[in-house]
Amino acid sequence: MKKLALLFSGALILFFLIACSEETTKESEQSGESTQEEDASDKKEEEKETAEEDKPSQPFKAMEPAEDSTPLKEALSDEEIAKMPNAEAHGGDRTRMIPFGKTLVKGAEDQTDGPLKDHRLVAYYGHPNSTNMGILGEMEPEELMEKLKEQTQAYSDADPSRPAVPMIELISTVAQRDPGAEGTYVHPTPPEKIDEYAKLAEENNALLMLDVQLGTDSVINQVKSLEKWLKMPHVHLAIDTEFHVKEGQTPGVDLGQVDGAEVQEAVDYLTEMAEENDLPDKIVLVHQFMDEALTNKEAIQPTENVEVALNYDGWGDATTKQSLYRKFVRNEAVQYGGFKVFYNKDEPVLSAEEVLKLDPSPAIINYQ
Repeated sequence: MKKLALLFSGALILFFLIACSEETTKESEQSGESTQEEDASDKKEEEKETAEEDKPSQPFKAMEPAEDSTPLKEALSDEEIAKMPNAEAHGGDRTRMIPFGKTLVKGAEDQTDGPLKDHRLVAYYGHPNSTNMGILGEMEPEELMEKLKEQTQAYSDADPSRPAVPMIELISTVAQRDPGAEGTYVHPTPPEKIDEYAKLAEENNALLMLDVQLGTDSVINQVKSLEKWLKMPHVHLAIDTEFHVKEGQTPGVDLGQVDGAEVQEAVDYLTEMAEENDLPDKIVLVHQFMDEALTNKEAIQPTENVEVALNYDGWGDATTKQSLYRKFVRNEAVQYGGFKVFYNKDEPVLSAEEVLKLDPSPAIINYQ
């Protein structure tokens, strides 16, 4: 009996030792897995930091705020900072969705090192051969740059925390009522003219944005036709949605429309271009002044190499414009907001300070 008890006791000890050994092995394996996960996470973070360090720098120079400038935030009361303009609320809740001065829309982030991350862009829009299509056709290039810098300076002075950068927005493809030789209802701006303004922007430490009016052509076809210039470090893309018509329709007669999936195709194309050619991060600006002009916005997704801004570009009564900016940009958000000012058509023409009070504060302001 005593012998049986000893055998039983020995069996229990053996079982206990085996169990402890298995538990130790299991803990060791879990510890190893945890260490591997931590190592992988650290490596991923290091790769991300290295990638950011390796990104080429942006080729522009912001307008330095004047030494005696008073930031708009210091000139406003606490109530004004907490509220959006009455005109933007249009009788509704005036509570800000985005903190005053911030440019990213609610829930958005910016994974790029693009121009909009720490700066604001102020652009002059138009075509050099037409006085009816914007300010570019009203002035000689050097005079244009001088006035553009003055306008840009106003935004740097009003918000020194986000210095403003001058930008030329050149219509590179003009929609027309004549179908033309290729039947696409568009006329390309002569290459030498684009070259001229690309050089003008570069010499003035400014940016150039090429605007496409699509006719019956596709977004991606137009983007590919501009590849020579889009591969330049300081050149970006804008899409005029209202001129993209269907077969049997005419730009300027029928209201055009662009699907967000087409915009995303351009975003992805520029993303790949930036990666393959070691270019600074790009911007895609999308113009809209009516609901119908841009559909399926949820398909538009910024990338690690491309920032996206939705630009409200209607003209007329300033109160209505501020209200529609809230509708098209804030409430149907993608990433950044843009706002167009018409010198000769807005009533009244909003000042830089008034524009900056919008919710969110526009990252791009273009003038026509």
